[in-house]
Amino acid sequence: MQIGRPADTVFAGSIPAIYDSHMVPLLFRPYARLIAERAKTLHPARILETAAGTGVVTEELHAALPDAEIVATDLNEPMLAQAAGRVTSPNVTFQYADALDLPFPDETFDLVVCQFGVMFFPDKVRGNAEALRTLRAGGCYLLVIWDEVGRNLATKAVGTALAELFPGDTAAFYERLPFRYHDRATIRADLSAAGFERIEIETVELRSRAPSARDAAIALTQGSPMRSEIEQRGPDALVMATDAAENALRPLEGADGFDAPMSARIVTAIK
Repeated sequence: MQIGRPADTVFAGSIPAIYDSHMVPLLFRPYARLIAERAKTLHPARILETAAGTGVVTEELHAALPDAEIVATDLNEPMLAQAAGRVTSPNVTFQYADALDLPFPDETFDLVVCQFGVMFFPDKVRGNAEALRTLRAGGCYLLVIWDEVGRNLATKAVGTALAELFPGDTAAFYERLPFRYHDRATIRADLSAAGFERIEIETVELRSRAPSARDAAIALTQGSPMRSEIEQRGPDALVMATDAAENALRPLEGADGFDAPMSARIVTAIK
């Protein structure tokens, strides 16, 4: 198990399925497609993915690079089980592994990908160093990291609504780990400390879309680890939270469904 694993990373019960059906299309697939496009230009033969979750990046990578060997890893076995049902190919392997202590030899992969995972690493330098160790000379480390929460309107709106509904630190999940590791200088320093020298960081804005504000509300309240914290507030807490989130998101719903801006750092580091 990852040392000091935060409660925010625990996905259990029905969360993986709702995460996959609602959260993935809302927040994660747009960036997964972008990362797969970039990976394709690198022509990697062997790819390692850390913090693979339910496999949306894995799926996009395999579609873009069907001949590449992909090893997708995560600490959460229910999420990996969901991922294994998404992608079935002899070239794709799903494996339980800690990004801070990878069970692979040195210089094994041409590309290491981590989308929205490094924010949760209790030791980011160590995680980066493990990526560096497993990369071959000239290999690439691709990271996707959330920008500040104020530039991710859906999560900001829901976090604010739930903080008002359930006052206290537990309701501020969206402003805790996922959106607090956005400073460029900090990201660069952690990569440099791990041994990377060639580092590029850019900000990429995409759109967060769903069929309705209700769908987006379900994603952000029921498809994240925050669900467990909400349910501790009482038997009706999850319904109340989902309703409050929908109300907060409804101004972003139009004739074509829910649509809001989102922003992330795309980081490229070369060994």
